Order: sequence, then structure tokens, then C-alpha cells
Amino acid sequence: MTRNRLIMLAAGGSAAMLLAAWGFQYLGGMAPCKLCIWQRYPHGAAALIGALALASGWRILTWGGALAALSTGGIGLYHAGVEQGWWEGPTTCTSGPIGNLSAEQLMAQILEAPLVRCDDIPWELFGISMAGWNGVISIGLALIWLLAATRRA
Repeated sequence: MTRNRLIMLAAGGSAAMLLAAWGFQYLGGMAPCKLCIWQRYPHGAAALIGALALASGWRILTWGGALAALSTGGIGLYHAGVEQGWWEGPTTCTSGPIGNLSAEQLMAQILEAPLVRCDDIPWELFGISMAGWNGVISIGLALIWLLAATRRA
């Protein structure tokens, strides 16, 4: 497979992942959490990098596409771990202990809490959440980007 075809596959994969996320949000009614949003930015960057790489022919851009795909893959796997309770997520989007909070502190915590928690799993397929699938697929896309980076035009 040529480098340009690999770039189209990798960038198209990121664009498809972004479209799927928007589909789940706007058609499926699943509001994204903070970590879900974070996973979208690198996909957008990878799609843009792909377009720029195809237009310019600059091989260095393929390394940027790989970095973007690895970034979203890492965030996705981190998010999947938060969902499974393997580690804690950002305090702004997971439930935390009430502890010895005063009524005012507790009310402030409730009012500042996001509507969607990062440690809930709203959808899964074969026991893998959306965040987990994003991690796995994005690492595959990163490998395609790396293959494109090492191919001659």
C-alpha cells in the first residue's frame, strides 16, 4: 500500500471515529463526559494532519498523525481504566468521597459537578466501553500512521 493510501486510511479512521462520537452524542442522546471530549481533539488533529500531509507531501506530518492517534489512544485507555475503577479519574468528572465536608462545601461540590461522570459506562460492545474501543482502534490507527511515515512516496 502506498504512503498516500495509508495516510487516507489513518486520517479517515480518525474522521470516522469523530463522526461516530458525534453520532452517539447527537443521534443516540449520549452526552459526553470531560474525558470523552478530550479524546476527540486528537482525532480532529489527525484528520487535519492527514489532509495537510496529502496536500503537501511532507513526510514529517505523518509522525504528527501518529502522535495524535497515540494521544487519543492513551486518553481512551486511561478513560477505560477510570470506568473500570482501576484508577481514579479527574476529580471534576468522577464521584468522590463526601468526607468531612461542611454543608456549604458539599453544596459547592454538587453545583460544580459535571452532568456526565467519567466513571460511568454508558455503552459497551463485547464488554469493552466506547473509551476502550477508542483506545484500541486509535493505537491501530497510530500503527498505520507509523507505517505511512516509514514508506517512500
